[in-house]
Amino acid sequence: MASPEEANAARPAPGVRLCALDEVAEPGAKGFRFRAESRLFAGFVVRSGGKVTGYVDHCPHAGWPLAAFGDNYLTRAGTHILCAGHGGLFTLDGEGATSPCMGEHLTPWPVTVRDGEIFTA
Repeated sequence: MASPEEANAARPAPGVRLCALDEVAEPGAKGFRFRAESRLFAGFVVRSGGKVTGYVDHCPHAGWPLAAFGDNYLTRAGTHILCAGHGGLFTLDGEGATSPCMGEHLTPWPVTVRDGEIFTA
């Protein structure tokens, strides 16, 4: 059975262009929102160490979006993903690193880089 994020009608299909790779700082992150009728899908990508990873923009502990505003998904040092709602940290691999999210994981959102562009996968 598909997770609620996977079953979301607003989730973009594979092959949708998100942005140019150089639009995401190294290290950095960028969020994306998609709407289909009354449904909303929110995801973000993290660029670090030459790798781009996508996640559903949803704190597994609290259920709200991670960034309070803009594309502020990472700590100032760029070493962790920050839940602005309660200050919990995740590794760049999406694993909870501090309380209250220790042991929880961000939901992956498959993305790929082709010819300097980031796409859904």
